Amino acid sequence: MASLGCVSVICSDKTGTLTQNKMTVTDIYADGDVILPQEADIANPVQKMLFYNAVLNNDSSVEDGKNIGDPTETCLLGYVEKCGINISEIRHMLCRKGEIPFDSNRKLMTTEYEFEGRDVVFTKGATEVILNKISGIATGQGCREITDADVQNIAKINEKFSERGLRVLAFAYKDNPSGESLTVDSEAGYIFSGLMAMTDPPRDESVTAVADAADAGIRTVMITGDHKVTATAIAKQVGIFREGDRAVTGEELDRMSDETLNGMLESISVYARVSPENKIRIVDAWQRRGKIVAMTGDGVNDAPALRKADIGIAMGITGTEVSKDAADMILADDNFATIVKAVLYGRNVYRNIINSIQFLLSGNFGAILVVLFCSIAAVGSPFEAVQLLFINLLTDSLPALAIGMEPSDKQLLKDKPRNPDEGILSKYFVRRLVIHGVMIAGVTLTAYFVGTVYGHRMAVTMAFATLTLARLFHGFNCRKENSLLRAGIAKNKWSLVAFAIGVLLLAAVLFVPVFGRLIMVEALKGIQIMWIILLAFIPTFIIQTVRMVKECVMQRKGEKNG
Repeated sequence: MASLGCVSVICSDKTGTLTQNKMTVTDIYADGDVILPQEADIANPVQKMLFYNAVLNNDSSVEDGKNIGDPTETCLLGYVEKCGINISEIRHMLCRKGEIPFDSNRKLMTTEYEFEGRDVVFTKGATEVILNKISGIATGQGCREITDADVQNIAKINEKFSERGLRVLAFAYKDNPSGESLTVDSEAGYIFSGLMAMTDPPRDESVTAVADAADAGIRTVMITGDHKVTATAIAKQVGIFREGDRAVTGEELDRMSDETLNGMLESISVYARVSPENKIRIVDAWQRRGKIVAMTGDGVNDAPALRKADIGIAMGITGTEVSKDAADMILADDNFATIVKAVLYGRNVYRNIINSIQFLLSGNFGAILVVLFCSIAAVGSPFEAVQLLFINLLTDSLPALAIGMEPSDKQLLKDKPRNPDEGILSKYFVRRLVIHGVMIAGVTLTAYFVGTVYGHRMAVTMAFATLTLARLFHGFNCRKENSLLRAGIAKNKWSLVAFAIGVLLLAAVLFVPVFGRLIMVEALKGIQIMWIILLAFIPTFIIQTVRMVKECVMQRKGEKNG
């Protein structure tokens, strides 16, 4: 399973993830007119059937001011209630006789009630779907047969609403005098009631999050059940849909061959009116290109796509239990920006692990080189066993832990996604390990030979102290690849704490006789202490100087190009 730090494509839902999930009815189309919500009249027979459809053909509820269920449906309930309709009373008086639940393939929800002394079937769903299932239209003068001009006008109104980024639902009904049971095949012959358009504005942070994802080399793709024009309008607002991009519907996708889809994949940034099968196919197409795909979802039908994706992300607020069980992670706030933050967190965790390993291996490699050189040169052992144990158990572990606590920074989002098949021991990692290890070994050997002037025991003491202090200094080098001037020496307080504790432990060994005898070191004089500090700091001085020079050169190049 790939980590979030490797994600290169995010297939995101629109509603609630990129938008605020706070829907409000903005426009109503009924009886040939577009009216504002506050202009609605419950006494109007056409609008009355529209409002009753919104209440009865609805599985959500509002209890004690809290919305329970689908946000679109709770939005309808909240609006209808403001119009003066008592939802609880209507639902208590009228009994549901049958239903066909909403299905992402049909894009409809249908229910049947005994309404005003007759059996009435209500349906609501995608406008283009309902237009293919209606035979009549409700007007102020009664119901009449629908004409091609009516259908074209409804489609035109729907298009105008969608261009404003509004989610549009169409409503229709029909009498069922024969009392036949509801089936998918019986969803036809409806009378058109009207349209309701709702706004769900994008989250303020979505624009920044999409831009951050792009900087991080992550492609964001919108996959939604909304109308293509609506989805495209929202995608433009948040920065997903750019000039030259394409938007396709599930039907268009079904007609594409795999070869055609592969050829167009990079240019498609919006998929609208999709089915569960479409989502799986989209994920598979990106995976065939070697991309690590994260997919968001909240419904039962999203479970297969969540399983198919490298990282399935279920919605914590609106998500079903099925989607949560199928997912690899749960998004507690249903916010796209949180996904990008999680990617940053994942990259930071991986970086800190790599840097901790780099610190431990480079320090140990330096110690090995010292021992190896002294053995070949037959100049005696540079360390006592207890001294190496002291280094590994105390002065190594604390800086390594501190490096693992390094906070994340936006610079990580400038990097491209990591290849999950790439091993830790990359060429760059090994090269840096060797260079740092050689420098630490060099100063340690220098300290050893300086110490031989005062005897072998003093040489061992100076080599031990220099190696220990050099590795404590080296902990700051391994925090980040930037210089400390840019990274900020105090941004990771744990690294300062680890360094201070390490220095105190080393000082206790060197200057407290009881500990000195235990670790087998000699008492040091001022000149010897100065040699140890100077030599131990040289690797860090060189590394930091080189990094600062590189940063200055890069900055000047950037200013020149700018």
